[in-house]
Amino acid sequence: VQLQASGGGLVQAGGSLRLSCQASGGTVSGHHMAWFRQAPGKEREFVGRISRNSASTYYKDSVKGRFTISRSNLKNAMYLQMNSLEPADTAIYYCARKGGYYCSESKGVYDAWGQGTLVTVSS
Repeated sequence: VQLQASGGGLVQAGGSLRLSCQASGGTVSGHHMAWFRQAPGKEREFVGRISRNSASTYYKDSVKGRFTISRSNLKNAMYLQMNSLEPADTAIYYCARKGGYYCSESKGVYDAWGQGTLVTVSS
């Protein structure tokens, strides 16, 4: 599978962006999906995840209430709606796919990654 993240850009603090993750050559159906991000000079960190049946989502504390993950197995895609953006949200955002039964916040267990899309939030 190939994952293509898109939708990043430059936005002012308090603004919104919607990221998309489109899969090709494979499916997101039956897989857990997640978003990670990596700010300059920092480790890649977990942002949020959605279970394979969309029954559950889980977010990093600092984005709870501002970010929402959704998915469409029909469109073979996942989304990240980001509201009330802050300069600290500036990073390259990556989508990832994981098989197996359990969800996870650990980047090491995700076996397919998108190339990343840059989000820059100005103050």
